[in-house]
Amino acid sequence: MRMDLGWALLGIVAGMFIALQGPINAQLAHKLGAPIAASAASFVAGAVLLLVLVTVVTSVQGTTINWGAPPWWMYVVGGSLGAVFVTCALILTPKLGAAATMTLIVAGQLLAGLALDRLGWFDLAVRELTIGRVGGAVLLIAGALLIRFG
Repeated sequence: MRMDLGWALLGIVAGMFIALQGPINAQLAHKLGAPIAASAASFVAGAVLLLVLVTVVTSVQGTTINWGAPPWWMYVVGGSLGAVFVTCALILTPKLGAAATMTLIVAGQLLAGLALDRLGWFDLAVRELTIGRVGGAVLLIAGALLIRFG
């Protein structure tokens, strides 16, 4: 139970970082004059940080990364989806506000998550759509719409 709380708190912190990322990148886009340039700068900074972390962690653990194991498309699709997300977030944040943007993004994530759980894609365990899960999604979407239009 204690570990579950730790993971839940990590999820909350990650969500807070995403909420901060939108306005920061939107301001960067405004100052650069181009949303895609801001997205590119964001990904370059993230890539550099992650490469440093991979180097340090693998060195400390004495492990190596098998870069050839995944199929090529996993490298392309994962990064491309992230680039689209960051670009959309930095475009939407000044137009809708940070709270509305984040709630709509979370609503989209939840809908996709329910579908992925139900279908079991990408080696996920299949989880049925229950009244509770669907009800939770409906309430979250209603909340997102209230934040945006209420």
